[in-house]
Amino acid sequence: MEANKNSIICYENEVPSFVESEVEGLYGNIFSSLIEFRIYGWQAGATSTYVARCGDKVRAIFLFERKHGSVRVLNEAIRVGREEMDCFSNYIFERYPDVHVISFKAIETDVETLPYPYQRFNHLEDITLALPDSPDAYLAALGKNTRRNIKRYGDRLRKSFPDCRFEVFTEEAIPEHHIRTLIGFNRTRMANKNIASAIDEDETRRIVALARACGVAGIMTIDGEVVAGAIAYRAGRNYFLNILAHDPRYDDHWVGFLCCYETIRECIRRGGKEFHFLWGRYDYKFALGAVQRDLDNVTIYRSRLQFLLNGRVAWRQAAEGYRRQAKVWVKYQDALLPKTIRNWVERGRDLRRMAAEMLPRGRTPA
Repeated sequence: MEANKNSIICYENEVPSFVESEVEGLYGNIFSSLIEFRIYGWQAGATSTYVARCGDKVRAIFLFERKHGSVRVLNEAIRVGREEMDCFSNYIFERYPDVHVISFKAIETDVETLPYPYQRFNHLEDITLALPDSPDAYLAALGKNTRRNIKRYGDRLRKSFPDCRFEVFTEEAIPEHHIRTLIGFNRTRMANKNIASAIDEDETRRIVALARACGVAGIMTIDGEVVAGAIAYRAGRNYFLNILAHDPRYDDHWVGFLCCYETIRECIRRGGKEFHFLWGRYDYKFALGAVQRDLDNVTIYRSRLQFLLNGRVAWRQAAEGYRRQAKVWVKYQDALLPKTIRNWVERGRDLRRMAAEMLPRGRTPA
């Protein structure tokens, strides 16, 4: 019985040295790794560590910050079940009488009930691919059209550009100029959509640092010039795609799609368990076999009274949650609508197009 005994230890304002490897093995997530935390400016002195064990086995590790009556969990994009969330909440509220609010950000959870008042709103999605045992098994698992397109465009690319090469670089061997070239492609694509890229010079340096610490880069060249590339970060046995970009001059040759496919195959060869495309519901991710996992924000209150007393926090969480819902609705409304309603919406669009075509040139409907 003692071997299965549950225990909890909290290291106040400390992150013990064993945590780095334990948290990587437990969650295998770059957004819960100390490498990522350090590169993005995390200060260890203000961070406490919650470690829950079942016997000798670590069950959960949460890094958190406590201030102004709140606890904020730093781990993101991990799975937190109801039982673990319940245990953590009980422990925090008992240990810190001044804490009235606990917040988790962007976690995968199945929580539906808790012994405390709480809010749960969707924050992001993580489009994730479970990796099979071999590259051949992965290809065989893809849809018929995807397999056909991989062969078709791959053959066409090799025929048109016999000097086309795909090469893999890891960590410190990843050339910085390759990373900057891909970021340049990304900025060009965004500029063509009249959108300012979020990757400035500071973010570029962070990407370079993280890639050279735990990255895998699949780079495609033609005549020695980079035309496409994928950069993913490794955490445990999982890989997280951060940049996928290509030279727009090669749009017709699907170099970005093919480069991503080859990078996934390389991650499989390296014993990868999951490949995370992260957020954005782009068709190519699903064509390559991924599925959607929702990541939610969960805010827990000590009592109903504290829910009311922290009305500003509750209002902000609700506003952000409903704004996210509205954004998803606007962006993906066709996919979210039931089939019958989608048909009616499409008919309405057809009628509007027909009406517009019947109007004299230069006029628009009132």
